[in-house]
Amino acid sequence: MTELLLHTADELHKLPRTGRRAVVMTMGALHEGHATLIRSARAAAGPEGQVVVTVFVNPLQFGAGEDLDRYPRTLDADLAIAEAAGADAVFAPAVEEVYPGGDPQVRISAGPMGERLEGATRPGHFDGMLTVVAKLLHLTRPDLALFGQKDAQQLALIRRMVTDLNFPVEVVGVPTVREEDGLALSSRNRYLSPADRRTALALSRALFAGRDRLAAQAALRARAEAAPATDERATALARLGEIRASADAHAVSAACAGLPDAVRAAAGHVLADAARSEPPLVLDYLALVDPQDFTEAGPDFTGQAVLAVAAKVGTTRLIDNIPLEFGAHS
Repeated sequence: MTELLLHTADELHKLPRTGRRAVVMTMGALHEGHATLIRSARAAAGPEGQVVVTVFVNPLQFGAGEDLDRYPRTLDADLAIAEAAGADAVFAPAVEEVYPGGDPQVRISAGPMGERLEGATRPGHFDGMLTVVAKLLHLTRPDLALFGQKDAQQLALIRRMVTDLNFPVEVVGVPTVREEDGLALSSRNRYLSPADRRTALALSRALFAGRDRLAAQAALRARAEAAPATDERATALARLGEIRASADAHAVSAACAGLPDAVRAAAGHVLADAARSEPPLVLDYLALVDPQDFTEAGPDFTGQAVLAVAAKVGTTRLIDNIPLEFGAHS
């Protein structure tokens, strides 16, 4: 694989191009989640296509006090993982290659969406991320670019940038890869002690609790469809001895209009318990948002949503999310 390790833009541009080119952008420290992205890129590009993996720890994405120097650099292991997953080339440039004039004076702004959730916690992070993604898209010139759904806000912003600025590339989201215990795969998981990891599992448990609450309410609604959700109907059913239908009608009447809040509450209970663990989970945010702009979903929200969480365990900050679908209220 070393013969396909590229360090400069000139080497990249001289790479013979075959079929469709798919790119997977990483900051290295590759794990099974990245391997899944590369395998997905291989399948999307097809046997005649080409898969390019970028490995670049982007300093613009790290704020003051964040872990730029601590971020793992494991290029030899990354090359082996990329090759096994089906990559044709790995582009691993130096900082001076990506930013030859030093810190760029002109950058891409993430706009209002970039100031929410992750952006509120990490000011400037998404501006730096979009700037390097734009540069790497220009350098690699792909037909497809694949990104993990674990970084849901990042994925949404990249899609917005590609649309707003007319980049000629198709952005593909790949579902989050989890370990057997439910923890989302992340390069930062290696920093967790056994005790930290036990606490960190609350992130995925909270998301699953919110998902399960949504599923339970959907099942309740389906059961009660034959009984209109009105107090008058419920009272009439009760007089006829239809206690279950009456209870369902009352429950649907009360629950349908506040389901996003119920989902947030179910997830919040799990996180509150984890805050009392040792070590404690220190919550940054729990949010149920519209994936188009990452604004909070209101009580009558319908359509696709993202339930997202970020927290610190010990010295390690982790994020996770799951997609949810809210049906129309009857």
